Amino acid sequence: MAHEHGRTNTYGMKTYNTRELIIRDDILAKAGELAEMISTSEEVQVFKKAEEKIRNHERVQSLIKTIKKKQKEIVAFETFQNKEMVAKIEREIEELQEEIDSIPLVAEFQQSQSDINYLLQLVVSVIHDTVSEKVNVETGKDTPPSSCG
Repeated sequence: MAHEHGRTNTYGMKTYNTRELIIRDDILAKAGELAEMISTSEEVQVFKKAEEKIRNHERVQSLIKTIKKKQKEIVAFETFQNKEMVAKIEREIEELQEEIDSIPLVAEFQQSQSDINYLLQLVVSVIHDTVSEKVNVETGKDTPPSSCG
């Protein structure tokens, strides 16, 4: 099913803006399939388990709440231009962050986030490279000029 987008200019030609992209339904369907495959991947399953453990880890949640509270304090002290208190609270936040980062579960969670990001970047890279290769081959772009001699 084609989607009608664009406007006709005074010359009878269709014009488009960047918000009016025409995307084939089959491409969207394949993208949905790919998204579903990724969401059921081992990397995503590991992430979900780690995320659940983080949500239920009392010490981590307590540290996060304390950091958020201190971030609000920084905003207040910045309003009053109290640089010493801002610096003091920033050091306290750094210490709290270091404590969070030292918890093995947090490292596992961060690694699972990194794994998912890597997977997504890899998928995008493969799609980009494949499309670029096909476009270059089909249009003859970037082919070295032949030398007659």
